[in-house]
Amino acid sequence: MRKSLYAKFVIGYLLFAVLSFVTIATFSAQLTYRYCLQNRAGTLRSNAIRIAESYSSFYQGTSKIAEDFYPELQALSGFLDTRIWIMDQSGQIVFDSSSAGNMEGRTVEAFDPADTNAYYRTGNFYGTFPEEMLSVTAPITGNFRTYGYVVMHLPLTIIENLSNGMLLPVYLTFVIVFMFSLLILWIFRFSVAKPLKAITTAANEYAAGNLKYTVKVDSEDEMGYLANTLNFMAHELSNSEDYQRKFIANVSHDFRSPLTSIRGYLEAIIDGTIPPENHEKYLNIVISETERLTTLTQDMLSLNSLDQRVMLLEYTNFDITAIIKNTCATFEGACSNRNIDFNLIFLDFFVYVYADMGKIQQVTYNLVDNAIKFSRDNSTITIEVYEKHEKVFISVKDTGVGIPKENLKQIWTRFFKSDESRGKDKRGTGLGLSIVKEIIQAHNETIDVISTEGVGTEFIFRLSKAKNI
Repeated sequence: MRKSLYAKFVIGYLLFAVLSFVTIATFSAQLTYRYCLQNRAGTLRSNAIRIAESYSSFYQGTSKIAEDFYPELQALSGFLDTRIWIMDQSGQIVFDSSSAGNMEGRTVEAFDPADTNAYYRTGNFYGTFPEEMLSVTAPITGNFRTYGYVVMHLPLTIIENLSNGMLLPVYLTFVIVFMFSLLILWIFRFSVAKPLKAITTAANEYAAGNLKYTVKVDSEDEMGYLANTLNFMAHELSNSEDYQRKFIANVSHDFRSPLTSIRGYLEAIIDGTIPPENHEKYLNIVISETERLTTLTQDMLSLNSLDQRVMLLEYTNFDITAIIKNTCATFEGACSNRNIDFNLIFLDFFVYVYADMGKIQQVTYNLVDNAIKFSRDNSTITIEVYEKHEKVFISVKDTGVGIPKENLKQIWTRFFKSDESRGKDKRGTGLGLSIVKEIIQAHNETIDVISTEGVGTEFIFRLSKAKNI
């Protein structure tokens, strides 16, 4: 069964908490116990040394210490919660502060005076006690002689209880910190796990083909950015699918119409419906339709090369005014039939630009063709070239029917055709302006359009000025 990222995070977090608690319980307990042991041993030893120094002048190897000091030793024993012994050199207990199980007069057989040099020792003190004790020893000396020993005992259970008491706040602090740290899980769930789940769901929907699905993540962090990116991607893919459907429909329509005409005319010629004297007329129509198919095919191939980014630009310095003059000459016949004139405005006789001459010639041809197509009869098309900073601007302006405001953003879309009833030429493929846009963008330049319905349209594109001229 697949575990979610959030479940893995929770399991990992709980595992970390358990390991942290075990580590604290193990190492902290040992360190705390060792600290308490050494601290109490130091306290007992310093008191044992003070007792030995205080009573060394009164203890000269006799069997008993002065009875006047018994109450003081017992009071100190009760205050320190310890058991105080006074022993002679042979290991005999001369004084025992404990009333329960008093060992006065008893000899510790295994007692070794050499062990008194140790800072402290733990155990049953040579088999004397039934439980583990902390024992410290201080010699009673005088005149460079050792007369006996002060021995102080403290049950290790007291130290263990003290250590456990010190660890209790540590455990409580850990529990409190752990409870507060659960906020991390809560924050992770709402800021990471939940948005990630929504994004995963959206990805599955997109994989299933539901590109209308929207990721609902409102955060302004990386998750929100990712969600917005996915929404944008889905929107673009959806538009791409719509475009593909429209593309196929438009291509089918644009190919079907001339093919239908060609087939109809040829069948009519073959079966004799069209008399021989009219064959030339209709064969010219067939040729015209084939030219239309050729133009459409060439435009589609041009766009396909742009899509595949295989268009290699051959930059050269050339005179843009010459390109414009030659292009206008190409349309001389079409313009004469409709009485359309060209008004060419050049600030200089030669204006050199740095670009791909063949591609820019195609741009100029398409823009002029488009201007003629939507110009009224007996009108003028103005083409102007001017310089600004390091750029050359080319303007193609007609006084035709104009473009509706709602269509301005769509004119660069492939196969898009504005209301064809506005134009005088209904034979366009709807690809010319798309090719223009792609070529200009390939040059890292821009093209803009200004149009007013019923007044006319102006296209303005820019190119870099020629270099080293």
